[in-house]
Parts: sequence; C-alpha cells; structure tokens
Amino acid sequence: MIVGTLRVRLLLREARTLKDKRQVLQSIKDRLRQSFNVSVAEIEAQDNPRSIVLGLAIVCNEANPIKQTFSEIVNSLKAHPIAEFVDDEMELI
Repeated sequence: MIVGTLRVRLLLREARTLKDKRQVLQSIKDRLRQSFNVSVAEIEAQDNPRSIVLGLAIVCNEANPIKQTFSEIVNSLKAHPIAEFVDDEMELI
C-alpha cells in the first residue's frame, strides 16, 4: 500500500473576508473530490482570507497512478480562474 500526500498553496488576491475565501475554497474542494476521487482538507491559514493551503491524500497499490493524479490536480489548480497557484509539495509513503 502506498499513500500519496500533496500540499498545495493558493493565493486569493481578490478575497477581502473569510466569507469570500470560503466560497472559493468550497468550490475547489468539491471539484477535486468529484473529479479526482481524493481526500482534501484545508490544513493551514484558516484565518487568512487570502491564503489557501490544502492537503490531499490518495491510497493506491502503485506510485505511478498517484503521481499522475497529483500532476493532473496541480495542472487543474494552475488553470483556476480565481485562485493563483503558489506551490506544491508531494510525498509518497
């Protein structure tokens, strides 16, 4: 069993309140869950309206499907119209 984790940082330049952030955040989380079948949660910066830090996890019996899925997720987030992609960190355990 291989567990893959991905930490993604996003920037919301237009968000002024936590309510603005929650709207975008919920949309991103729902889309990632539905499109990629991953576990996703906000793991840091909950009180900062301009910063989103997401933690994603996948369990699989091989590393390649995990790497491919995370690559697709990163590409999807880079193309997001509102949230600006900052960086990502992937780990396989």
